[in-house]
Amino acid sequence: MKKQLVVVTGGSGFIAIHIILQLLGQGYAVRTTVRSQAKEEIVKEMLMNGGITDFTDLSFSQADLTSDDNWEETMAGATYVMHVASPTPKLNFKNESEMIRPAVDGVVRVLKAARDNGIKRVVLTSAYGAIFGGHKNRTTPYTEKDWTNLDAKNIHPYQKSKTMSEMAAWDFIRKNGQGLELATVNPVAVMGPVLSAKYSHSNVQIQEMLEGKIKALPKVNSGYVDVRDVASLHILAMTSKKANGERFLATTGETLSMMDVANILREAFPDYADNLPNKLLPNAVVKAAAVTNPKLRMIASIVGGYAETSNEKAKSILGWNPRSAKTSIIATAQSMIDLGIVK
Repeated sequence: MKKQLVVVTGGSGFIAIHIILQLLGQGYAVRTTVRSQAKEEIVKEMLMNGGITDFTDLSFSQADLTSDDNWEETMAGATYVMHVASPTPKLNFKNESEMIRPAVDGVVRVLKAARDNGIKRVVLTSAYGAIFGGHKNRTTPYTEKDWTNLDAKNIHPYQKSKTMSEMAAWDFIRKNGQGLELATVNPVAVMGPVLSAKYSHSNVQIQEMLEGKIKALPKVNSGYVDVRDVASLHILAMTSKKANGERFLATTGETLSMMDVANILREAFPDYADNLPNKLLPNAVVKAAAVTNPKLRMIASIVGGYAETSNEKAKSILGWNPRSAKTSIIATAQSMIDLGIVK
C-alpha cells in the first residue's frame, strides 16, 4: 500500500522538524519545502539527532512563500499539507507591511496550490499572537474564540502578521476553498528539545539565561508548550474529522513569569545557577529601552500583560494531553547543553 504523503512547509523550522519526525515515525511519507539545498542537510542532521536513520520516505522541494514557482509540483500526489513556514520576523523593518504582506500572501499562495491539487486538509500553524493582542483588562483565560484586536494601539507587527494571515486563510476557505478543509494550531511560547546547533530562535532566551547574558528579567508572563506536543496536536488536527474548520490553542494552560523559568533552570541545572538572573526590570525601564532597541519592542508591548490560556478545546475534542511547562523548559536547556550550544 502506498503511504499517504504529507507536505510540510519550511522543514528546517523548530516546529516543522518535530512534525516531520512524528509523521515519519507514524508511517507517512513527507515532502518538505526548503528555500535552498543547503537547508536539506540541516533537516537531515536534525532528523538524525531525533532518531531517524532511514530517509526513504522523505523528499524535498525548493519553494518559497514569496513566489509561485514550484508549488504545483510540491503538492502533487499529497493528501495533507502542514503549512508551518512563516516569513522570519524582521527586527529593522521600514514599515509593518514588510512583515504583514509576505505572511498573508504566503498563506493564500499555499492554500491556492493545495486546493488546485486536490489536497484534503491544510493545517496552518498560526500563533497565540493571533489571539491575545489588544484586549484590555482581561480577567478570563484566552480561548480559540478570541482574536487579536487589530485596531488596538501597540500591536506588534509580528502579531499583526500572524492575525492577518490566519484571517486571510479562513477568508480564502469561505470564499474560494471549494471544499478544501482547514484547521489551525495557535501555540504559545514553544519550548522542548532542540535538534541542532542551527536551531530556531524562538527559545534563544533559555540559552542566553544559561550563559549569563541576561542580567535582569522583564515582568512578562507567558504560556508555554512543548514542541513535541505542538507537533502531535498538528497531526491530530490533520486526521480528526472533528478538527475541520477549528482553531486549537496549543498551551499547557499554565502561566509562568520569566523569573519562574529562571527558577526552574536554577533548580534543574545547579552548575549554571550563578549565571541565571534573579533581578526584575521595572516595566517603565523596558518600555523606555524599546524606543531605541528594536529587539525589545515585542517584549515592551506585552510587559505586565494578562496571559492566562485554556487548552480545554484541544483536550476535549482531540484528546490531546501535553506535558508540563517545567518538563519542556528543562528539555530545552538539556538539549542545548548536550549539543554544546550553551557556551
